Amino acid sequence: MLADMGFLANSVFSLGAAGLGTAAYGLVEAQAFTTRRLELKVLPPESPEIRVLHISDLHITPAQTRKINWVKSLVKLEPDFVVGTGDFLAHQLAVPAVVEAMDELMDIPGAFVLGSNDYFAPKLKNPFMYFDKNRKVYASGAALPTDDLVEQLSDAGWADLNNKQVTITVNGVKIHARGTNDPHISKDDYAAVAGAFEEHSLALGVTHAPYRRVLESFATDSADLVLAGHTHGGQVCVPFYGALVTNCDLPQNQAKGYSEFGDKKMPMHVSAGVGTSPFAPIRIACRPEATLLTLTAR
Repeated sequence: MLADMGFLANSVFSLGAAGLGTAAYGLVEAQAFTTRRLELKVLPPESPEIRVLHISDLHITPAQTRKINWVKSLVKLEPDFVVGTGDFLAHQLAVPAVVEAMDELMDIPGAFVLGSNDYFAPKLKNPFMYFDKNRKVYASGAALPTDDLVEQLSDAGWADLNNKQVTITVNGVKIHARGTNDPHISKDDYAAVAGAFEEHSLALGVTHAPYRRVLESFATDSADLVLAGHTHGGQVCVPFYGALVTNCDLPQNQAKGYSEFGDKKMPMHVSAGVGTSPFAPIRIACRPEATLLTLTAR
């Protein structure tokens, strides 16, 4: 009996130590920022290449100096165009920190959509709720300075694609970009931008949360490329398996990186994002990232 109790005590201690070790590693990995690179043949024939920096889910707070400095360093990649797919904020005083982080990037042509965390401050949640794919998502929390964020990005010349569309020219290539506001909290209105993309342009779709209803609409209108974020790549992944959850109805094997969506095999890139909620500041087998997409002619 005493031997059994000793074995149980040792087992509990070992599990606790393993749990603490995993959490400690997750804290370290959440600061292991990396840059992915990918080449996609999606531009109209004979187009010159375009270097697109895809950033997402910064979840910035004013005290995150290391993250802010890393985002600053991304300008050295010399992108031609920058796309931000939402969740810039994680604090009521974060807008100046976002501007500090993205100051030089905002001098480059860009476009953006918003995520739920640009509207509502993060709060403590039960992590196991993400395994319930049928749960109802409610928009709630302390209001964040959304209008200030939109004003800063728009004043820098970035295109606001929240249920809007715009045509711009980058490196001599016409980009017809359209986007939706965040589908995760039902702010998307694809009908406001639906229809054929302009001919001889890059048909670019942008959204925060890659819900199938929005992706299907982009695919129906023959988007050449869709950019999204929101999933954090699963945030906590199992090595050699991948994401356990996506926090939307996208399959887990499409939680991050490049994949093709639907019967039309629409090209899609889902960023694993840069940050986390301040209440869950860990990543496991899913490093924080930005991606430099080199787009070339088909």
